[in-house]
Amino acid sequence: MSEEERVKKLAEMKAYLQKRIGELEGEISKLRSFLDVVDVTLTEKSFKRAEVPKTLPPFAMPPTVPAAPPPAGVAPSPYQPYPLKTVTGVHLADVYVSDRELKVVSAPNMKYDVNSPPLRAFLIGRVLEPMQSKDRESARTGELSADKILSYRIEQDGNLLKTIVIANYGDERRLLELKNAIRWTLRRIYEKSVGTS
Repeated sequence: MSEEERVKKLAEMKAYLQKRIGELEGEISKLRSFLDVVDVTLTEKSFKRAEVPKTLPPFAMPPTVPAAPPPAGVAPSPYQPYPLKTVTGVHLADVYVSDRELKVVSAPNMKYDVNSPPLRAFLIGRVLEPMQSKDRESARTGELSADKILSYRIEQDGNLLKTIVIANYGDERRLLELKNAIRWTLRRIYEKSVGTS
């Protein structure tokens, strides 16, 4: 085989390898998107909405919870923090609620990845965004004033969640739904980080 034929064969081989790599990368990309769909669906299926009793008081705090000073960076509030914990008592975060705002502050020792599926796909994608869209539609039809539309922001340090602030959360029923969704989200991230299910 001459040098020219060898170079031609190598060029053909290179073209073939580049084509196959492109095809395989495309397939990997599709498989990843399928995996994301499965992950989101599993996340949704494992979240159970709590039934809200009709006699629910206006987000009353249990009298046994002592008032605690807010963590650094959280403005003092007339509202006591509501601690979010796992069933085994691990402190996940504190929730502060005012008339129009819900603030979730991660427990100091917790590290929640802001890109994790429970947070991105479930809490934001399946809870907060639909609530916001519903409020926008209500504002468009005149049922809700524009300044009452739910809004939220995620405060982070690098990839780690620091605070979730939700303004205009709505009524008591929706507040309870948000608290349950946030508790479930943080619990799932924590369980994944320690390898439990």
